[in-house]
Amino acid sequence: MPEPKTSAPKARRGRRPGPSTTRQAVLDAARARFASDGFAATTIRLVAADAEVDASQVMQFFKSKDELFAAVMAVPPSALERFSTAFEGPDEHLGERVVRAYLSAWEGPPEESEPLMAMLRGAIVNDKGVGQLREFIQARLVDGTAKSTDADAALRAGLAASMLVGVVTGRRIIGVPTLLNTETEELIGILAPAIQQILAPNRPGQSSVR
Repeated sequence: MPEPKTSAPKARRGRRPGPSTTRQAVLDAARARFASDGFAATTIRLVAADAEVDASQVMQFFKSKDELFAAVMAVPPSALERFSTAFEGPDEHLGERVVRAYLSAWEGPPEESEPLMAMLRGAIVNDKGVGQLREFIQARLVDGTAKSTDADAALRAGLAASMLVGVVTGRRIIGVPTLLNTETEELIGILAPAIQQILAPNRPGQSSVR
């Protein structure tokens, strides 16, 4: 009596032939998800499901949603690190560090500033892009001020994000003459106390750049 044939095991859905193709599948899925849902509503699990991989695989390539978004938008890791380290140090100088970090990223070396400018220019002509950029910056500010006990911490982060995006847009995209003609250090000196008051209202600091 012939032995019954055994069917070959089915390949597990979602597994790609190798790391490079899996990573690209995750990036493609993330790009589509960010475009449709925005930064805030997108999660690692949703991206993993779209790419038909495990969430742990997404985390192997990208340690956080911030890093995933940065990769999709071609934001250099050095710029992401610059944003994060802005929150290291005494609270009384938080405003100055945040403003300096964001202006330095958008106006710094071409390898950092050019991808960020491309993202900003794309956001200007795309309503969803504007929302993604604002939500991304706000998320960085919220994470950085996570120790704050203020009930309106998210609102404060949103206000600061809008101010920073507005200044960069006016200076680099629209070309507002007064902003263009102002030296970066002077601009930091003016903006720092305002951002300080928004992000850390109970810890007013003195800007050291005036």
